[in-house]
Amino acid sequence: MYTALRLQRKLKRELRQGTVLITVVDPEPYMTYQPFLPEAAAGSISPRHVVVPLRRVLPQCQVVIGEVTAIDHQERTATIRTLAAEEAGTEDTDVAYDELVLAPGSVSRTLPVPGLADFGIGFKTVEEAIGLRNHVLEQLDIASSTRDPAIRDAALTFVFVGGGYAGVEALAELEDMAGYALRYYHNVTPEDMKWILVEATGKILPEVGPEMGRYAVRELRARNIDVRLDTRLDSCEDRVAVLSDGSRFPTRTLVWTAGVKPHPVLAATGLPLNGHGRLVCTAALQVDGVPHAWSAGDAAAVPDLTAEPPATPDEPPVLCAPNAQHAVRQSKVLAGNIAAAVRGGPILDYAHKYVGSVASLGLHKGVAHVYGRKLKGYPAWFMHRAYHLSRVPTFNRKAKVLAEWILAGLFKREIVSLGSLENPRAEFALAADTGRHNEAS
Repeated sequence: MYTALRLQRKLKRELRQGTVLITVVDPEPYMTYQPFLPEAAAGSISPRHVVVPLRRVLPQCQVVIGEVTAIDHQERTATIRTLAAEEAGTEDTDVAYDELVLAPGSVSRTLPVPGLADFGIGFKTVEEAIGLRNHVLEQLDIASSTRDPAIRDAALTFVFVGGGYAGVEALAELEDMAGYALRYYHNVTPEDMKWILVEATGKILPEVGPEMGRYAVRELRARNIDVRLDTRLDSCEDRVAVLSDGSRFPTRTLVWTAGVKPHPVLAATGLPLNGHGRLVCTAALQVDGVPHAWSAGDAAAVPDLTAEPPATPDEPPVLCAPNAQHAVRQSKVLAGNIAAAVRGGPILDYAHKYVGSVASLGLHKGVAHVYGRKLKGYPAWFMHRAYHLSRVPTFNRKAKVLAEWILAGLFKREIVSLGSLENPRAEFALAADTGRHNEAS
């Protein structure tokens, strides 16, 4: 989306003349700004402000809602399965291209943990974030309305697996939200809840450095959050989380954020991949040895020109980390290089020195390690919000997010669960099938 947004500005004359066509293919009609997912789950930001509608911000591009299933780069064609083809049962469509940009991002990396596929909840999409918010509030309702201690205990136990950004920020924001919501429940207290963070390594938030990571652990534990380092999830069958340290937690909420992997579509392209499944790219963001093929973001293994060179020629070069900081900046260089390939001009290398990281630990709490400076508490939380507000695309989106933050500071949180949104026809189907609202009597 960022690359297409910049390309439609750089190639404005060619687009007006009809000599260039930019086609954007995506399964969803929007781009999700993932750093805002924890705040959307906590209700600080409306879901519609976490996503950017493609057709609105890319008016000069052809937007196709569908999924690329295969790429034949020798013939310069991409096979696309559209929604219309699925409805009609027709064959996939082949679309020809001159220049190919592959930026499908990443998907959740799961492990063969018994029960995970049946009971695990992901945290990669806005639908998952809002579904998790509704689910957590629903568990409070279940606990409040039962006298069965086993049901109540399972409903109030929340297990998060993965100590990276997604897991820590999601847990911290939702624990904040649930603690606030409990002031409206007469028979459930914050002490009744169990929040458990499971991390297989000995630290959390490695991007902010070891010192800030240790501070984050202390901050979370001070809030009665059970942080378990060097611990794995062995099983979650029958809604019981079994950890490698022998602990067992009956739970109705198990959130899996233990890493990501490149999108599976890359394996169907026939283009060179590295050992981790990412496209092997040059510093100019071209797929190595493949003319007219480009990539950026999580899908691309791009050499980091600002890192120390390998000590020996046999060592692989240091790669840019697969994060938003590099992806957004890569998109600008990529758009410029594609425009140069169309018009004729120099192709530039991507080089950006990593400036640091920020992470939220809930409302008014955070950690940051930026330009060598370490911040914690309110200053880090403020920097986290300011940074991501500056990075979310379009002025329209920035203004709406800022307005929501201001209103959230003036008024109370919304704690209503809209779980029926996930199955909007359930009520009508029940009435039609069972006569629940039978008015013929």
